[in-house]
Amino acid sequence: MEKLAEFISMVDGLIWGPWLMILLVGTGLYLTFRFKFIQIRGFFHGLRVLGGHYDKEEDAGEITHFQALSAALSATIGTGNIVGVAAAILIGGPGAAFWMWITAIVGMATKFASCTLAVHFRRIDDSGEAHGGPMHYIELGMGAKYKWLAILFAFFTVTASFGIGNMFQVNNVVISLNSLIKGAGTEPTTAFKAIAGIAFAVLVGFVILGGIKSIARFASKIVPFMCFFYVGAGLWILFSHITHIPEAFASIFYSAFNCPEAVGGGLLGGVIKAGVARGLFSNEAGMGSAAMAHGAAKTDEPVREGLVAMLGPFIDTLLICTITALVIVITGATEVTQVKGELTATAFELGLGSSLGSQLVAIGVVFFSFSTLISWSYYGDRAADYLFGPKAVMPYRFIYLAFIVLGAMIKIGVIIDFSDAMNGLMVIPNLIALIVLSPVLVKLSKDYFSRM
Repeated sequence: MEKLAEFISMVDGLIWGPWLMILLVGTGLYLTFRFKFIQIRGFFHGLRVLGGHYDKEEDAGEITHFQALSAALSATIGTGNIVGVAAAILIGGPGAAFWMWITAIVGMATKFASCTLAVHFRRIDDSGEAHGGPMHYIELGMGAKYKWLAILFAFFTVTASFGIGNMFQVNNVVISLNSLIKGAGTEPTTAFKAIAGIAFAVLVGFVILGGIKSIARFASKIVPFMCFFYVGAGLWILFSHITHIPEAFASIFYSAFNCPEAVGGGLLGGVIKAGVARGLFSNEAGMGSAAMAHGAAKTDEPVREGLVAMLGPFIDTLLICTITALVIVITGATEVTQVKGELTATAFELGLGSSLGSQLVAIGVVFFSFSTLISWSYYGDRAADYLFGPKAVMPYRFIYLAFIVLGAMIKIGVIIDFSDAMNGLMVIPNLIALIVLSPVLVKLSKDYFSRM
């Protein structure tokens, strides 16, 4: 097991070299300029679309704009917003938060592009089920000779679904539940892990076996509640320490380019890598995963869904991750603990001046992780459907549930490295497609805005 862990860690390091960070951020910058800063000029129009001003029941698709964004957010608003931010700050110092912001800002353009293409090149079958996502726009947009690239993306997605969307999430759930029941700092027993894993597999199964409509209905109810619950607690702490906020921002900006806390690798290998990798882990911009959820939206206007989709990184990273980072920096939690699984809980405990803080974070982890477990199953089953056909979807879902039990039992370090590696591999074929198909996106955008 140790040799396997070392091998996975080595592969993760190779994938997440400087070249991938340059490709990820560089593509986002390219699309930002190509679409004339769509993040700014399309932001408020995206909010209007999200509010239901353009919803039409007769449009093709399965779920509303709000449900599509909720499903995508329920996959991204997970432990990355809590544990991921803590890990980034411990590895790269407070400045890692700045590079998470950069990833999110350019990622808004990337997500706009992928989700617009997902609707434009989607297929609606005879039963009304939508089939959209990078594997479809790679094959249909770039041509059949590039189907091998689409197959690679689908394979990486299925594999990643067992990591970032499954084992990593449930592993954190087990730790959080154990701390709530038995107290912080206690180690969960094997029996506790097994019982928790089986319980969550059953609960997730009740939702995901109903497909995207069931997932979207669940997500549209739980996501607003999760955000209000966690963001509310964070904002309370920040307002209570409002005089320290300017100093916290100053620390973040200074550390972004002067990283004495970064462990090995200096600026690029430490603080930037930590911020970009954890930023992608948080908002999934560039991976193409959210495009599968948004590809099921009820709309005949691909650009319209792209504008809704780009709100995801704003909510996930620029709002929720920023609150987490500021609470950690303001409370000085890194001076109390250097354990990534405990850092955010410690920060909230210090901020609220009570053990209630760590309990709120633990509850947040449980809700966030549960929602991610549900939505990532859809990404995996869309990829399985593409690779093996509709008959593979139900077997995939049961295998996914089995991995929840497995994820509850094994060590977290291996899962993080595995998840990072799969995330990076998903990015490559998707970004290639976005660059190649950018002229299509420019044409679609010009046409839409000329009519609006």
